[in-house]
Amino acid sequence: MELYLDLVSPPCRAVYLFAEALKIPFEFKLVDLSAGQQYNEEFGRLSIVKKVPVLKDGSFVLTESTAILEYLVQKCSVADHWFPADLQQRARVNEYLSWQHLNLRSHCSKVFLLRTLYPFVMGSEVPKEKMDTAVEDMKLSLNMLEEKFLQNKPFILGNKISLADLVAMVEIMQ
Repeated sequence: MELYLDLVSPPCRAVYLFAEALKIPFEFKLVDLSAGQQYNEEFGRLSIVKKVPVLKDGSFVLTESTAILEYLVQKCSVADHWFPADLQQRARVNEYLSWQHLNLRSHCSKVFLLRTLYPFVMGSEVPKEKMDTAVEDMKLSLNMLEEKFLQNKPFILGNKISLADLVAMVEIMQ
């Protein structure tokens, strides 16, 4: 199995950390996003969406980090707490995974990009109002993570880590 990743990307880090932590054998294939390798012809033949992460398992190719994580859970028979068989518990994991793309991921990424890329590209600091708005949006998402999903529990499902927690962690780390 091959994983095409750039660890600067939180979704790639989630896939990488999961595979490493569970000792899932894979070949790491670096796709350097800063060099634009996701747009080269070779990678384009592998993935028309030109984004990482990508999993290649024989002739089967899969994109999207959450789909890859769910595939690995089912293929590799990992502990149930990662993606529970219980319908309602699994629905909670899926609820978070569905919510996070346009909330925590989007807002954390915006703050990260404004703090790191904007000054480099624009040659100046981000206007204070723009940064304040981005930080406020991120804080609202973090509060929602705590109030709706964690609710004073150590993990989203309770006492054991799940894919939802792993995906949340890499965004917060960023």
